[in-house]
Amino acid sequence: VQLQASGGGLVQAGGSLRLSCAASGRTFDSYAVGWFRQAPGKEREFVTAINWGGATYYADSVKGRFTISRDNAKNTVYLQMNSLKPEDTAVYYCAARRAVVTVTVSSYDYWGQGTLVTVSS
Repeated sequence: VQLQASGGGLVQAGGSLRLSCAASGRTFDSYAVGWFRQAPGKEREFVTAINWGGATYYADSVKGRFTISRDNAKNTVYLQMNSLKPEDTAVYYCAARRAVVTVTVSSYDYWGQGTLVTVSS
Protein backbone atom coordinates (compact mmCIF):
# COMPACT_ATOMS: atom_id res chain seq x y z
CA VAL A 1 0.00 0.00 0.00
CA GLN A 2 1.29 3.45 -0.92
CA LEU A 3 -0.05 6.42 1.03
CA GLN A 4 -0.13 10.05 -0.05
CA ALA A 5 -0.94 12.69 2.55
CA SER A 6 -2.03 16.16 1.48
CA GLY A 7 -3.91 19.22 2.66
CA GLY A 8 -1.46 20.82 5.04
CA GLY A 9 -0.78 24.53 5.10
CA LEU A 10 -0.63 27.70 7.15
CA VAL A 11 -3.70 28.67 9.17
CA GLN A 12 -4.43 31.07 11.99
CA ALA A 13 -5.34 29.84 15.43
CA GLY A 14 -9.00 28.91 15.55
CA GLY A 15 -9.05 28.00 11.89
CA SER A 16 -9.64 24.69 10.14
CA LEU A 17 -7.88 22.38 7.72
CA ARG A 18 -8.76 19.06 6.16
CA LEU A 19 -6.04 16.55 5.50
CA SER A 20 -6.41 13.66 3.08
CA CYS A 21 -4.65 10.32 2.95
CA ALA A 22 -5.05 8.58 -0.38
CA ALA A 23 -4.05 4.96 -0.75
CA SER A 24 -2.99 3.12 -3.86
CA GLY A 25 -1.66 -0.30 -4.60
CA ARG A 26 -4.45 -2.30 -3.08
CA THR A 27 -7.87 -1.82 -1.55
CA PHE A 28 -7.91 0.06 1.69
CA ASP A 29 -11.03 -1.19 3.36
CA SER A 30 -9.46 -3.90 5.52
CA TYR A 31 -6.80 -1.60 6.95
CA ALA A 32 -6.74 0.46 10.09
CA VAL A 33 -5.52 3.96 9.32
CA GLY A 34 -3.99 6.39 11.75
CA TRP A 35 -2.79 9.96 11.74
CA PHE A 36 0.34 10.84 13.66
CA ARG A 37 2.21 14.10 14.01
CA GLN A 38 5.73 15.18 14.77
CA ALA A 39 6.62 18.65 15.97
CA PRO A 40 10.19 19.95 15.73
CA GLY A 41 12.38 18.35 18.37
CA LYS A 42 9.65 16.00 19.54
CA GLU A 43 8.80 12.38 18.99
CA ARG A 44 6.10 11.30 16.61
CA GLU A 45 2.80 10.98 18.44
CA PHE A 46 -0.59 9.42 17.88
CA VAL A 47 -3.40 11.77 16.89
CA THR A 48 -6.31 9.65 15.74
CA ALA A 49 -7.17 6.41 13.98
CA ILE A 50 -10.04 4.61 12.36
CA ASN A 51 -10.49 0.90 11.95
CA TRP A 52 -11.89 -0.97 8.99
CA GLY A 53 -15.38 -0.89 10.50
CA GLY A 54 -15.36 2.83 11.15
CA ALA A 55 -14.65 2.89 14.88
CA THR A 56 -12.57 5.94 15.77
CA TYR A 57 -9.98 6.73 18.40
CA TYR A 58 -8.55 10.09 19.42
CA ALA A 59 -5.74 11.47 21.51
CA ASP A 60 -7.08 13.53 24.40
CA SER A 61 -5.39 16.62 23.02
CA VAL A 62 -7.56 16.62 19.89
CA LYS A 63 -10.87 15.19 21.11
CA GLY A 64 -13.76 17.40 20.18
CA ARG A 65 -11.68 19.33 17.63
CA PHE A 66 -10.51 16.72 15.11
CA THR A 67 -12.59 14.20 13.20
CA ILE A 68 -11.30 11.24 11.24
CA SER A 69 -13.38 9.61 8.54
CA ARG A 70 -12.88 7.27 5.63
CA ASP A 71 -14.32 6.78 2.17
CA ASN A 72 -13.42 3.24 1.16
CA ALA A 73 -14.82 3.74 -2.33
CA LYS A 74 -12.23 6.47 -2.86
CA ASN A 75 -9.52 4.69 -0.88
CA THR A 76 -9.13 7.84 1.17
CA VAL A 77 -9.08 8.78 4.84
CA TYR A 78 -9.71 12.34 5.96
CA LEU A 79 -8.74 14.34 9.01
CA GLN A 80 -10.91 17.37 9.65
CA MET A 81 -9.14 19.70 12.05
CA ASN A 82 -11.12 22.51 13.65
CA SER A 83 -10.29 25.05 16.34
CA LEU A 84 -6.62 24.68 15.56
CA LYS A 85 -4.08 25.78 18.12
CA PRO A 86 -0.41 26.76 17.72
CA GLU A 87 0.52 23.55 19.55
CA ASP A 88 -1.04 21.58 16.68
CA THR A 89 1.82 22.74 14.46
CA ALA A 90 3.62 19.64 13.16
CA VAL A 91 4.21 17.40 10.20
CA TYR A 92 1.20 15.11 9.97
CA TYR A 93 1.63 11.57 8.72
CA CYS A 94 -0.93 8.97 7.81
CA ALA A 95 -0.17 5.32 8.35
CA ALA A 96 -1.89 2.00 7.78
CA ARG A 97 -1.82 -1.50 9.14
CA ARG A 98 -3.78 -4.59 8.23
CA ALA A 99 -4.95 -5.21 11.77
CA VAL A 100 -6.81 -3.49 14.56
CA VAL A 101 -6.12 0.09 15.50
CA THR A 102 -3.21 0.79 17.78
CA VAL A 103 -1.70 4.03 19.03
CA THR A 104 1.85 2.71 18.74
CA VAL A 105 3.91 4.30 15.97
CA SER A 106 5.99 1.20 15.34
CA SER A 107 2.92 -0.98 14.80
CA TYR A 108 2.04 0.64 11.50
CA ASP A 109 3.48 -0.91 8.37
CA TYR A 110 2.82 1.73 5.73
CA TRP A 111 3.48 5.47 5.96
CA GLY A 112 2.79 8.50 3.84
CA GLN A 113 5.35 11.22 3.31
CA GLY A 114 3.86 13.76 5.71
CA THR A 115 2.20 17.12 5.25
CA LEU A 116 3.12 20.23 7.23
CA VAL A 117 0.49 22.02 9.28
CA THR A 118 1.47 25.39 10.71
CA VAL A 119 -0.87 27.23 13.07
CA SER A 120 -0.02 30.85 13.76
CA SER A 121 -1.06 32.63 16.93
